[in-house]
Amino acid sequence: MSNATAVPQVSAPLMAPEAPVLVLASASAARRKVLAAAGLRFEAEAAAVDETAVKESLKAEGATALQAAETLAELKAQRVAVKYPGALVVGADQILSCNDVWFDKPPDGDHAAAHLRALSGKTHELNTAVCVVRNGARAWHHNAVARLTMRALSNTFIAAYLEAAGSEVLASVGAYQLEGQGAQLFTAVEGDFFTVLGLPLLPLLDFLRANKVVPS
Repeated sequence: MSNATAVPQVSAPLMAPEAPVLVLASASAARRKVLAAAGLRFEAEAAAVDETAVKESLKAEGATALQAAETLAELKAQRVAVKYPGALVVGADQILSCNDVWFDKPPDGDHAAAHLRALSGKTHELNTAVCVVRNGARAWHHNAVARLTMRALSNTFIAAYLEAAGSEVLASVGAYQLEGQGAQLFTAVEGDFFTVLGLPLLPLLDFLRANKVVPS
């Protein structure tokens, strides 16, 4: 029996009657919220992947941040797909890069403050990939990049922001959530909003419609 975490269903999911099971291979609350808000019925299960080790290996081999995100997205989907024969399993990954430095989620408030100081006054990229796997084969993937310019932040503002935002910032690379108080950090955002959130939703919905998972 699978140990998948059931995600609360929306009141009127927009799913085709005979659609295959849809599974999100992610522990990300933000990605779950995006799919649920779009009216999709799905299961969610985190993939057992050592992301840090994979990223370190790929970077040592000369991979770009976007290539690493794509590899991790597929790896997550493949790990979970073995438990769901016939299902469409969605994997996603996002890597923040700034001046060739890759940023992970900050483990604590001190690291969050250090990340914000490092990004202050600079433009960074959110390299986001989504991949769908079915029966061990990659059925579809999509890569996207968003560019965000952070205004110059004072240490006083950083401290006040982190106190107001709370522990939620530790769940996001860059120590911000654009849909919340993190919007105060930026002067410009180039790219799709869902890409910033970590799941390029519109291309994914196009794929699901083409495969009769959701009505067209």
